[in-house]
Amino acid sequence: MWPTPPQEQTSFATDRCEGPNPLAFTRSLPYRRPMKPQSLQHLAEHLRQFAAERDWEQFHSPKNLAMALSVEVAEIVEHFQWLTEQQSRDLEPAKRAEVEQELADALIYLVRLADQLGIDLLEAAERKLAVNEAKYPAERVRGSPKKYSEYD
Repeated sequence: MWPTPPQEQTSFATDRCEGPNPLAFTRSLPYRRPMKPQSLQHLAEHLRQFAAERDWEQFHSPKNLAMALSVEVAEIVEHFQWLTEQQSRDLEPAKRAEVEQELADALIYLVRLADQLGIDLLEAAERKLAVNEAKYPAERVRGSPKKYSEYD
């Protein structure tokens, strides 16, 4: 039996998959949401708590998390394999829901890995964007897919 959290933290998750999916289901389960992730830091804290409650920290080494992230990214790619460019933009609702789940899995592992390594992902992304802006000045690379080393 699920313990009932305080009223303000109780909500109901409804999972719905529609269409000709053999795995389609609808369910409502009460779950505890201690905080709605407003930032990657809040998400990292929630993931830390989630792992601690299950005694999973022992499995969450950077090596294992990087490997799990790689698997999840491959599962995202699998959804797009053999699609045309246009088909990849116009996913059916059930397929889009599946991709959403895989993206969430990848984000969870990425945030958990960064947390284990003490990396602030938002700061790292800002620094990397600055590097990319220097490598790829808009006035020089606009409309070109070339790598920075391929420009004169």
